[in-house]
Amino acid sequence: MKTKKYLVILPVILLVFSLSTVSHGRSDAFKDNIYDPGTLKPTDSVLKVRMGELAPDFTLPAVSGGTVSLGQYRGKSNVVMSFVPAAWTPVCSDQWPGYNIVKGIFDENDAILLGITVDNIPTLFSWTNQMGELWFPVLSDFWPHGHVAEMYGVLRTDGTTERAIFIIDKKGIIRYIDVHDINKRPRLESIVGELEKLR
Repeated sequence: MKTKKYLVILPVILLVFSLSTVSHGRSDAFKDNIYDPGTLKPTDSVLKVRMGELAPDFTLPAVSGGTVSLGQYRGKSNVVMSFVPAAWTPVCSDQWPGYNIVKGIFDENDAILLGITVDNIPTLFSWTNQMGELWFPVLSDFWPHGHVAEMYGVLRTDGTTERAIFIIDKKGIIRYIDVHDINKRPRLESIVGELEKLR
């Protein structure tokens, strides 16, 4: 029943997601604080993991305090890992607020979202506070610099990460990888479609 409900309202949610993320980076909260790096090389790394493999475990500090491990979700939740290149940049400042308004889609698919970037905790604290209260953990892969991104093969040569999505099932197996054009936001529809395959 819930699945049918989401199929009916998904187009509306996606429209809201699209409209909200287009304007969020330009809102007063971010006014004059967004650094625009210009157009970047779409991808700049070599993957070190493949679909069907066990996802490498890790533990990272969370902006909210304490640490979060990938392994803590084993047997409990599907995991969507969202690597974004850098705080205070245009696409990144649109992407996560968009996910924040579609929590119900993740809940419906027994999924948790982990936001990961190589920025340090103080930077992430300031940046995410401008987004409002996020429902998902935001993790810092700052030190050792980009260690988790390097394990997965999404650390770029300039020290930032790719804009990448990894979907990991409840058994800890990588089921989907999207190393996206760094200049564009990954499509929510693709993430939803892949999560629905895990039911």
